[in-house]
Amino acid sequence: MNFLSIVLRNALRHRLRTGLTVLGLVIATVAFGLLQTVIHAWYAGADVASSTRVVTRNAISLAFFLPVSYRNKIRAVEGVRGVTYSVWFGAIYKDRKNFFPQFAVDVPTFLQLYPEISLPEDQRAAFLRDRRGAIIGTQLAETYGFKVGDVIPLQGTIFPGNWEFVVRGIFQYRGANVTADLSNMYFHWDYLNESLKKTVPRRADQVGVFISEVGRPDAVGAVAAAIDQEFRNSLAETLTESEKAFQLGFVSMSEQIILVIRIVSFVVIFIIMAVMANTMAMAARERMAEYATLKAMGFGPGFLGGLIAGESLAIAFIGGGLGIALTWPTALAFGDLVSRLFPIFRIPADTWLWQLGCAVVVGIAAAIVPSLRAGSVNIVDGLRRIG
Repeated sequence: MNFLSIVLRNALRHRLRTGLTVLGLVIATVAFGLLQTVIHAWYAGADVASSTRVVTRNAISLAFFLPVSYRNKIRAVEGVRGVTYSVWFGAIYKDRKNFFPQFAVDVPTFLQLYPEISLPEDQRAAFLRDRRGAIIGTQLAETYGFKVGDVIPLQGTIFPGNWEFVVRGIFQYRGANVTADLSNMYFHWDYLNESLKKTVPRRADQVGVFISEVGRPDAVGAVAAAIDQEFRNSLAETLTESEKAFQLGFVSMSEQIILVIRIVSFVVIFIIMAVMANTMAMAARERMAEYATLKAMGFGPGFLGGLIAGESLAIAFIGGGLGIALTWPTALAFGDLVSRLFPIFRIPADTWLWQLGCAVVVGIAAAIVPSLRAGSVNIVDGLRRIG
């Protein structure tokens, strides 16, 4: 009988106890993976941000708009290759439960600055022609069953009224942005602005943010400073930052929540480590007479410690392996439930390594104390033990 066989037989002596320990490891591993994926989903937008785009907003807050006339001055700043702008629309589809992001954009320049948006040419042309036209991401289309040609009625909140948009295209992302948000809707800012001129003239000719393309990534800081300098001491001063920094600004609002989730994910591992250590301590205590017998036969402390460590690692690998295997389908199901909150919900590659690493750490840590006790057992005292 080889060493591995002995380890497996030891692990299966108390099948109920081992089974419950493995189940706890599976649950802990899956929970850790899901919590890490939630954290990744929070940062997903920033992770796919362009290194050559900067965002200019009102220096006071995003709640305050900027004059659309700023566009020409921004375009004139050295290093800026192109400028577009957008407005957060924030309307509701049917009821408040059916919310998805909508943006009014300057369509021609927007499509130029975001070449990663992939649209069939006929859909692109139709979108450019139709002032009431809109394009939607594939995820949004799948969620609500929208098709090209459908009319989407929206109830305004920031911009009151009933609005209707015609789906002229369904887009995807190409290249490095394949994991970007596909639940957005984009439509013509001109259509919004023309309506505002008729209903609320004082709110017309204003935009939420300007997005500028910079020639080189290393020039982003200088260009951002130059743009803000251009509007220094104006009625609406600006704050310009990289696209990634802009996205992270939203994440920072939830920084405390993210920190708690991080802590909880590792607390879960710590708890299962304590459970695993208790399991191995019980197993070692029950076998002290056996360890004393093996010692009397000439087996050293290293061999005894190896038996316990091997058993602990075997249980950890089985539980961790099953947990890793179940993380993928569990994340898919959970992602569907939270798709409106986290449009991008994918397990990051390093999560698998974290899960595997945690399983190894749990297996080793749980075996340390029992291994030391078994290795130092006195032969006479051990043989006196019963159970």
